[in-house]
Formats: sequence, C-alpha cells, structure tokens
Amino acid sequence: MAPCALTVDSLNPKVLALADHLGNAIARRAQCIQNEIETKPGSHPFDEGTEGLRDVIAAGIISRDGFPCNAEDIFLTDGSAPPIHMMMHLLIRDEKDGILCPIPSHSLYTSSMVLQGATHVPYYLDESRGWGVRISDLKKQLDGARSKGVNVRGLVVINPGNPTGHVLVEENQREIIEFCRKEGLVLLADEVYQENIYIADRKFKSFKKIAQSMEFGEGDISLVSFHSVSNGYYGECGRRGGYMEVTGFNSEVKKQIYKVASLSSCSNISGQILMSLVMNPPTVEDESYTSYQAERNGILSTFSRCAEAMVCALNRLEGVTCCKPEGAMFVFPSVRLPKKAIAAAEEQNTEPDVFYALRLLENTGIVVVPGSVFGQVPGTWHFRCTILPKEEKIPLFISRFMAFHERFMEEYHD
Repeated sequence: MAPCALTVDSLNPKVLALADHLGNAIARRAQCIQNEIETKPGSHPFDEGTEGLRDVIAAGIISRDGFPCNAEDIFLTDGSAPPIHMMMHLLIRDEKDGILCPIPSHSLYTSSMVLQGATHVPYYLDESRGWGVRISDLKKQLDGARSKGVNVRGLVVINPGNPTGHVLVEENQREIIEFCRKEGLVLLADEVYQENIYIADRKFKSFKKIAQSMEFGEGDISLVSFHSVSNGYYGECGRRGGYMEVTGFNSEVKKQIYKVASLSSCSNISGQILMSLVMNPPTVEDESYTSYQAERNGILSTFSRCAEAMVCALNRLEGVTCCKPEGAMFVFPSVRLPKKAIAAAEEQNTEPDVFYALRLLENTGIVVVPGSVFGQVPGTWHFRCTILPKEEKIPLFISRFMAFHERFMEEYHD
C-alpha cells in the first residue's frame, strides 16, 4: 500500500499548535459553563434565568463598574425587547400614565407605549451639542405633561444612542440621575451598544456605576439597565440573549417584577450562555485572550474607519451635515431638502425624508431609514445609515450616494 501523501506530522506545526491552543481554551470554558449550569440551574421554567449564569453576569458587571452587583437583581431574557415590554407593562396603568422618551430614538419604546396605552412624553436631544440631553428640556416636558394631568412614571435614556451614535459624557449622566431622583422617575437605561465606542476620549460608563459613584443607595433612585447580545461588535441577533438589572426597588415591587417575568418560560439557554460570555470575555490570563483581542479590535477598527469615511463624504454634500458617531453602529446625518422636494413629497402624501429615502433606494439600491421613523425636531430631516457594510464596499457606496444626491438636489433645486 502506498504511503499516505499527507499526515498530521507533515502539517505546519504552527497550525497544529494553534488548533490545540484554541481547542483546549474552548473546552475549558465550555466545561466551566456546564459546571455553572449543573451546580446552580435555577428553577425551570419560571425564573429569572439560570442561577449560575446570572452569577457569571453579576461578576462581569462588578468587573465593568467596580461596584457590587447582586445576581438576584438580574433577569435573563430573550434579547432586550422583552424586558422593555415587561417594564412598560408594569409601569403603565392607563392612558394617564406617561414615559419621557428621547427624540430621536428607536421605535421599540414608542411602540411599547402605544401597546400599553401610555402617553408618550417626548424630549428632544440637542443635535448642536452632540445629541446630549438638556435637563432644561426634560424639566419643561415633564412639567408640561404634569400640567395636563399625565402621571409621568419613567425616563428612557439610550446610551450609546440609536440612531444618533452619541455617547453621553459623565456630567450629563450625573444630571440625568439627579433629575430622576429629584422627580421620582424610574430611569430606564438602554445600554445595548456599550462595547461599541470609537472615540478615544469617550469611555462607556453605565448609569448604575455613575449612580453608585454619586453614593446613591437602593432607596435613592430606581434604575433598570438593559443589555443584549444582538447589538455589540459581536452582533449575534439571532441568538436572542439579554438581561435587565433591576436596582432601587423595594422587595414588594420586585415580587411583582418576578410575577410578570414568570408569565413566560425562562429565556432560551443558548442566549443565556452567550450573554454570560459577553459579560465575561477572555482575560489576559486566558490562552484565547490574544486572538480574542485581535478579532474584537479588528471589528471595532473597521467600524470606526467606515464611519469616518461615510461622515467625510456626507459632509461634502450640499445641505448635509453629519457628526461622527462616537458609538453604536450608525450615522445620522441632517439633510436640508429643497422646497420643491418637500412639495413633491406632499403631493405623494409622504414625509419628505421618506420621499428622499425611497428615491435613493430606487436609484442606487441603498437602504437608509428616514429620520421620521425615529422622530426629529419639526422642520428638520434626517436619515439613519448603518456603518456595517464590508469596508471594501464603502467606496462604491459613497460614490453611488454622492452621485444620487447631486442629481436629486439639481432636480429639485429651488
């Protein structure tokens, strides 16, 4: 019998070493997860999630914030949407109850409020200040709603922002926390893009960390923090993993939160495992740390370069202004549409930014989301565009977009 042309011994030893290295690291981590599930399974099916995995996530939150975290405050969920709906269901009693929600913001919150019959109390992010939150506007909107008999129960903050891509500075976060404490509002903190930060001098700090650094205790502010495996640099949308951390509620209220959570079976186990991995990534002592850091940093660097290229191109276009995103995965430029374009949109009974987006799609195949979907200051127009296309396709995207915009502005020139 002729000798085999290829044997394991004849392969590149670097490949063999890498395979063993990663295989051992993966096997050890899988065994740790298995041990956590077996020793602390939790009470299936009506619970906050597997106890051992909640312990792992709590440890990750402690590592991130530098402050204590109680695993009993964590509810593992199928992504971030279910716990948001859950909290809206708990807070909203009838149409006289309202929630302060940012404009622009993801439609999940406004849709959830509509389903619960709540009153939407909007507050506008300040585009001129990098989409920051103006406390004076919060106070104005809150007082205006209360004067109309609306009982405002909570305040939604999205950080990093969707669709704006802004990252709140710590001073602004402190102002928001103090505002909620003073006004007796539940702070609903959407922090699902916390790993996606592109500006060197902007670091993500959770609202829980800021509140505890202000020495606020359990009785000072009620805070619900949301996170998900769908939205970071890992982008595991189909896995449906997430959690909410509930702090500052008394034991009786927490019993009611548990009751609502118990209406559904516990979240899927693969999503729970992935959420625990997100909050407990490889550390410098782990064999997989180098490869993990290389892949993570490579993805984030690509996002940053794509965002920079898009912003530079958009800001060269007539009537378009765009801030570089500091986080998340979108650009959200403002576009000053000609009066003729606005009139043409009105003739078709559609919003001007929708008209622009449809024309863009028809002429280039490029899909953007009109700003009117997220809300915007009346008389302004925006669109959201993702920075996720492959980097090598960005030049083609830019050339097509610029050519379309120039033709559009020429066609509808005032």
